[in-house]
Amino acid sequence: MNIKPEIASRLAKLEEKYKNSGQDLGSYLDGLLHQRYLTYWDYIHLDTLLSLQIPKTHFPDEEIFIMYHQITELYFKLIIHEQKQIIDDKLQNLDFFLQKINRINNYYRVLISSFDIMINGMEREQFLQYRMSLLPASGFQSAQFRMIEIYATPLINLVHNSVREKLSEQDSIETLYEEIYWKKGATDSETGEKTLTLKQFEYRYTPRFMRIAKEVKNTTIYNKYLQLPDNVRNNHKLISAMKSLDVNANVNWNLMHMGATYRHLKKDKSAIEATGGTNWKEYLPPSFQKIIFFPEIWSHEEKNNWGKQWIEHMFNPEKE
Repeated sequence: MNIKPEIASRLAKLEEKYKNSGQDLGSYLDGLLHQRYLTYWDYIHLDTLLSLQIPKTHFPDEEIFIMYHQITELYFKLIIHEQKQIIDDKLQNLDFFLQKINRINNYYRVLISSFDIMINGMEREQFLQYRMSLLPASGFQSAQFRMIEIYATPLINLVHNSVREKLSEQDSIETLYEEIYWKKGATDSETGEKTLTLKQFEYRYTPRFMRIAKEVKNTTIYNKYLQLPDNVRNNHKLISAMKSLDVNANVNWNLMHMGATYRHLKKDKSAIEATGGTNWKEYLPPSFQKIIFFPEIWSHEEKNNWGKQWIEHMFNPEKE
């Protein structure tokens, strides 16, 4: 039997590869002989994926609600996938850094543009009924979104703006974490009592958040940006991409949630409480929180006016 030269060349390369790792090429070839052909549905575990939507009620729109949140979490995973590559990179190369930031922005753009599904893609009457079967669960409990924030910027930039000036990066991670902004959104402002939603969330994820915060101390996306050579850090394309990421994550994404929450939970001049008891009116508006991942790239005026467009966006009569 004649073996084509290109096949013989590949076999030689494979033999060298396995030899270098102490493996026997013949054994792997035997395995290849018995291996089944790969199919699309097996590769992406399609049947498993399509079985993960398990509504709690009989309302048809609840399945939309579940699937959209699952899709969102998959995009969050993609964002974290890119963030970790920036954090682990040792070369500090402009093209690499810019490529990863642009990818993250692409993921956010898909999420933001598709959020109309949550705003106008479900019947309000159905939502107000099946949501009561979801207590005390809340989108507030998205751990991956919190991880994105921790990977993006030092904890000092994530503490609540009411105490931010009283703290600094020299404070311990434990101290800064206790003052992180999102905890205020699930805490009674009068009694200081944490909601069950927050208690569950902290119990489940605090150890992981703390571990990540310690791992990326001085190597967050913002830290990696600040460590770039001056000629790279001042590149206008990179700065533009970083600004887009900041706005996408901390303004536009919140505006979409405000739109959905305002439509579904607004009732005359009052508002219906969110699942889990989160105070969405105080927690979601970006102008209230002023969370900015990369403060150095913004002017003083831009930071002061951070997210103020949400007021016009939310309360324009044409949008009600």
